Amino acid sequence: MASAEISIRTPVARHNVNPIKNLPKPNCLSQLMQGLRCIFEDEHIDVDTVKTYMASYNSTKEDWGDRTLFDAHRYTRNLIDEGNGKFNLILLCWGQGHKSCIHDHANAHCFMKVLDGTLLETMYSWPGEHDGSPMLPRGSSSVEKNDVVYINDSIGLHRIENKSSTGPAVSLHLYCPPFQMCKVFDEQSGNSVKCNVTFHSKYDKKVCCRHLKKERN
Repeated sequence: MASAEISIRTPVARHNVNPIKNLPKPNCLSQLMQGLRCIFEDEHIDVDTVKTYMASYNSTKEDWGDRTLFDAHRYTRNLIDEGNGKFNLILLCWGQGHKSCIHDHANAHCFMKVLDGTLLETMYSWPGEHDGSPMLPRGSSSVEKNDVVYINDSIGLHRIENKSSTGPAVSLHLYCPPFQMCKVFDEQSGNSVKCNVTFHSKYDKKVCCRHLKKERN
C-alpha cells in the first residue's frame, strides 16, 4: 500500500466511520468518480465506505454506454480514471461466456460493481506450495446489477465470469493501489505465472497491445 500512501480497513476493523463521508448520492458516473477521489483523499479508508458509496450509484446504460468497448473473443479492461495515483477505476466489458482466469490482486484492494447484466464470482483458496493438486472452488455467487463486492489477497483468489448465453455484462472495478502485474493460476495444477496488466482502452481511446503480453485477470 505504500505507493498509494493510504491504508484501507476491513469491516472487522471499522471504528465509527461515516459510510459515505457526507457526500451526495452520485447521479452519474462522473459524479461517482469525483466522489471516490474525495473519499481517497483521506489517509485511512474503510472498506464499507467505498462499498456503500459505489452501491449508491444507480447504473443506467444511457450514462456510461458510450464508453463501453467489447471484443468478440475476450472481455476488455478500459481505464477511465487514475484517481490521483491512489487507485485505478476500470470499466470491464464482458461478452457472452467471457471469463477471467483464476487470479490474485497483487496485494491490492479490489472493489467490483456490476453496471449491467449478472456476473458469477467463484472463490478459490491459495494453492499449497508445490502441491500440484487441482484448485477446487470454495463457493460461487451471482453478482447482480448495482451489487458491489470486495476482495483482497487475504480473502483468497477468484474468477469472474459472464455465464449468460444471451447478453453482455459490464462491471466497474476499483483497484487500490494500482498494479501492473498479477498472478494467474492453472486450475488443474495450482501453478501460477505472472502476467502484465494491460488495458483495451485508456480514457476512451483504444490502446495498441500488439507488443504486450496477454493480460488475463
